[in-house]
Amino acid sequence: MAQPTPYLHLPGTAREALTLYADVFGGRAQLHTFEEFGRTDGPADAIAHGYLVDGPVSLFAADVAGDEAPFRAEGLLLSLLGAAPASTLRTWFARLADGARVVDDLQLRPWGAWDGQLVDRFGVPWLIGYEHED
Repeated sequence: MAQPTPYLHLPGTAREALTLYADVFGGRAQLHTFEEFGRTDGPADAIAHGYLVDGPVSLFAADVAGDEAPFRAEGLLLSLLGAAPASTLRTWFARLADGARVVDDLQLRPWGAWDGQLVDRFGVPWLIGYEHED
């Protein structure tokens, strides 16, 4: 079954965000600049299209141009529930929490699962959790 892949429009931080996400999740960031795409509506080194490759998480991002509105989320979480072994998910949460606003720390819930929420330094809200320890 096809799953949607988030595509974030960021306020000039797409390179930094995708580089961090590639470092956190593994793989690498594939980045294409405005100049490469022949765009003149923003800085030549701004990211016109970028994405994560060779890793377990799919994500696209680009820098906004002109009067485009940057990404803002209300009532939305990027969920990584059960997306990897518990030890990996704990590491991802800790790495994304650096410079983030931790909404609800990763913890054991009354129903027996672990989860936590944070809004990373780029304004992206994440829900990370798992059912059982490794």
